[in-house]
Amino acid sequence: MITLRRAREEDAELLTELSRRAFHTDVDCGAPEGPGGPPGYDDPAWQRRMMAACDYYAILQDEQPVGGIIAYATAPGEYELGRIFVGPEWQNRGIGKEALALLWPLYPQATAWRLDTPAWNTRTRHFYAGQGFLETSATHEFVWFERRNPPVQATP
Repeated sequence: MITLRRAREEDAELLTELSRRAFHTDVDCGAPEGPGGPPGYDDPAWQRRMMAACDYYAILQDEQPVGGIIAYATAPGEYELGRIFVGPEWQNRGIGKEALALLWPLYPQATAWRLDTPAWNTRTRHFYAGQGFLETSATHEFVWFERRNPPVQATP
């Protein structure tokens, strides 16, 4: 069973290792260089800073961390999906999809979610499109996506 819980400082080392291994698989889907990843992907101190500054969730499979999600508000009702990753041994099992399905209800006030991903990464582009994100713009280096949510109606 997939669940989310707020990442804790003691999760930093394990989440860093999961992140490092997850992003290193990008070489299998078009990364123009050798193993690498976004800023801080392999730095436990960066992970801890994000836990303090953002909404950082550990993705759990049967209570074991298998990945992470970082989200944050950019304006009232608008959020950025800063990062989602799943360790390679758990990829292609629907865990990312389930994790996002658990994330959306945590933000009933959200009317829009945005993110960017490298233009070369066909795997993430396909994944985000499958989760209701639409491509809004692109450059040679990045593609930006947005997911609009209907406004939440107040209950009487």
